[in-house]
Amino acid sequence: MKVTRIYTGADGKSHFEEMQYDLRRSGVGMLSESIPVKGMILRETPADYDLDFHPAPRCQFVINLDAAVEIEVGDGSKRVLGPGEIFLAEDTTGQGHISRAVDGKVRHSIFVTLE
Repeated sequence: MKVTRIYTGADGKSHFEEMQYDLRRSGVGMLSESIPVKGMILRETPADYDLDFHPAPRCQFVINLDAAVEIEVGDGSKRVLGPGEIFLAEDTTGQGHISRAVDGKVRHSIFVTLE
């Protein structure tokens, strides 16, 4: 399963990296290995959300439920992560990233915290 990672590089800026979690057959469907987590946060962001550069408040998976978010990292790269996509925010230091609403839609997401 693909997960987009956002991390802080040696330059103090955020960058993208594609990660792949291996899945194995298990009963009905495929499962990854267990990933230890600390908690879960439910979030709703407004349709005009546009947050300038900020580091992630903690290491966390973000799972978009019903709308997309545009993420911009320190080198100017941008990605739109849509409904059902997962990203791992690990850029807890440095410049951080920009988050923007897409298509004027309210976004509901789940944060699965790792620390």
